[in-house]
Amino acid sequence: MCGICGFASKDGRPAEVSVLKEMIAAIRHRGPDADGVYVSGPFGFGHARLSILDLSAAANQPMIDAEGKLVIVFNGEIYNFKELREELRARGFSFQTTSDTEVILKGFRAWGTALFAKLNGMFAFALFDEQEEKLFLVRDRFGVKPLYVFFNEKSLVFCSEVKGILRHPAYQFDVNYDALNEYFTFQNIFRFGTLFKGIQMLAPARVLEFDRHLNKKEWSYWDYDFANTDETIDEQTAVEETLRLFREAVKRQMVADVDVGSYLSGGMDSGSITAIASSYVRRLRTFTCGFDMSSTTGREANFDERRDAELMASLFKTEHYEQVLNSSDLSWAVPKLVYHLEDLRVGMSYPNFYIAGLASKFVKVCLSGAGGDELYGGYPWRYYRVSSSINQEKYFQEYYSFWQRLVNDEDKKDFFTPEVFGKASSGRSSFDIFRNVFLYNDALKYNNQEDHIKNSLYFEAKTFLPALFVVGDKLAMAHSLEERFPFMDNDLVSFAQKIPVRYKLGRLQEMARIDENEIGKLRKFEMEFNDGKNVLRKAMSEIIPDQIINRKKQGFSAPDESWYRGENFNYVSRLIGGKKSRICDFIQPAFIQKTLEEHQQHKINHRLLIWSFICFEWWIRIFIDGEKPEDYEMADHRS
Repeated sequence: MCGICGFASKDGRPAEVSVLKEMIAAIRHRGPDADGVYVSGPFGFGHARLSILDLSAAANQPMIDAEGKLVIVFNGEIYNFKELREELRARGFSFQTTSDTEVILKGFRAWGTALFAKLNGMFAFALFDEQEEKLFLVRDRFGVKPLYVFFNEKSLVFCSEVKGILRHPAYQFDVNYDALNEYFTFQNIFRFGTLFKGIQMLAPARVLEFDRHLNKKEWSYWDYDFANTDETIDEQTAVEETLRLFREAVKRQMVADVDVGSYLSGGMDSGSITAIASSYVRRLRTFTCGFDMSSTTGREANFDERRDAELMASLFKTEHYEQVLNSSDLSWAVPKLVYHLEDLRVGMSYPNFYIAGLASKFVKVCLSGAGGDELYGGYPWRYYRVSSSINQEKYFQEYYSFWQRLVNDEDKKDFFTPEVFGKASSGRSSFDIFRNVFLYNDALKYNNQEDHIKNSLYFEAKTFLPALFVVGDKLAMAHSLEERFPFMDNDLVSFAQKIPVRYKLGRLQEMARIDENEIGKLRKFEMEFNDGKNVLRKAMSEIIPDQIINRKKQGFSAPDESWYRGENFNYVSRLIGGKKSRICDFIQPAFIQKTLEEHQQHKINHRLLIWSFICFEWWIRIFIDGEKPEDYEMADHRS
C-alpha cells in the first residue's frame, strides 16, 4: 500500500511543496488513488495512496492527529490493527476512520516507541511529533516494506524508492563502489547500502529518530532468535501449532476493502495459502506463471509448474489465470524492471514482474508464499555444507565460500577494471561484511551441527529474505499491486524459531556420517535427498495433496540456463559484450567474454552472473546515462 517521501533541512528553511510533489510523481505507481503533502517548518511529508483499507477520503495521508500533534505518512498494512484499536478504545481513544493508519497515530500517543514492537504487519512510516519536534522513521521487523534514506550535514531525505530521493536537489549522484563490490560478491548488499552513493536502505526493525536540528539516534526494536529453540516441544505439538498459527496468519492477512488474490505455483507454500484463503473468499482468484519448455534441457525441464498449480486450482475451486513466458520476454521486460527495482538484489526476477502484472489486472492485493523456506529450513543443501564445521571460524569460511554467489574474491582483480578495482577494494573486505552479520548477535553459538544450522537460518532471514521482499515489493508496486506474506506473521515467526532443528531437517545424523573425502558421495547425497521443512510438510499435509507435499524443492525461475545458450544468446552478447556496452567501463570485457563462453560451452552455469551483468548494464544506462526504459519496445536498439 502506497509510497511515502519527505525531507528536512538543518538550516530551518521551510520545506518546499514543489519538491515534495516532484518526489511523489516519481513514485506515483505505488499510489495512484490519491496523494497529499504536509509541511511543518523545515519538515515536509508526501504520500501517494493505494487504497486498501477504508477507501474514503478520510483515510488519505498525510494523516494528522490534531490532539496529539502527530503527523504520519505510512506504507503497508497492520494486520492486528482491529485488536489494537479495541485496546485503545478501552483506554478512552476515539476514531474517525476505520484505517490502520489512525491506529498507529493513536497507538503512539498511548505507548510511545513501545508501539513499534506491538505492530503485526509490514510497514515503513515516518511519524512526526510536532510538539516535541521529533521525527521517527520506522521499518517493519522482517523488512517487507522498503524505506531509503539520504542524510548528510545539511539535509535528510527519505522515500519508499530511490527514484524519489533522486528528485531532491540535495542529492548529487555518484556510484557506491563498496556496494558494487558487495553486489558482485553476494548478488546482494548485506549492509543495506545501495549502488547510489550516500543512499541507505533502513534495515528491518530499525528506527531512526531525529530532533529539530537533525541530530540522529538509531536503534533496533526486534531481532530474530533462532538460537534459543525450545527443546521441550515434541513433534506433534510443532505440527499442530504450526498449522493453527498459519491458519490464523492467512485469515489475518485477508483483511481488505478490495479484492484479495493469491499466487499459486506448484509448490507447498503458495498451495497452502490458497487452500486456506479460498475458504474466506467465495471465488478466490489465483495466478501462475509458466514457461515455454520447448528448448530446455536437464534439470530445467521441470521448471514449468502449471500442471500442479492447475491441480490445486481445481481442488480449491479458484478462478485461475496463467501466463506463459518465452525466451523473448526477458528483453521486453528488463529495462522497465531495472527502472523499478533500482536497488539490484538476488536472482532472476522478470517472471515476478510479469506475474505481478497479470495479478494486478484482477486484484489489488495478492498473497505470496515467501518466507516459509527461511523459517522452516527449506534450503538443506546450503545448511549441510556447513553442518559439520568444527568451529566458528571454519563455519564462517565454509559458508562464505557458498555465499560468494557471483565472483570470488581471488577473481576480483581480473573482474573489475583497474580503476574500479581500486575503489571497490578500498573498503571493508567482503568476508568481514559477511561475518559481521553473525557477530552482531551475541546469542549465536558454534558448538555443534544444530548450532550451525540455526546460525544459517538466522543469516538467511537477515540477508536473503529481506532482499526477496525488496524485489517482490518493487516489482509488484510497479503495477500498483500489494503483496502480502502470511508466513511473515509475528506469532507464526516467533513459534517457528522455537521449533527444534531436528523437526525441520530429518537427515542430520545421516549427513554427519557422510565421508566428505569420498569422491562424489557428498554431491550425490545433496542431489538425491528430499529434506527440509519437514514439520511444515506434516502440518500442511492436512490441507493439500500428497503429490504437492512431496515435490522436491525448486525456486520460481525461468529456464534461463538454457535460454542464455539458445534464443537469448545473441541478445545477451550484444547487450553486455558489444561495442556500446556501458558495463565495460566497470567490468573487464575479457571477463565478460570468458563468462559467456564458459556458459555457452556448458563448462559452468553462469546464469546468476549473466543476469547480474544484464541488470547492471541497464542500471548504468538508466540511472547514469538517463535513458528512459519506456523508449524501448524491445530491449536494445543501440547495439
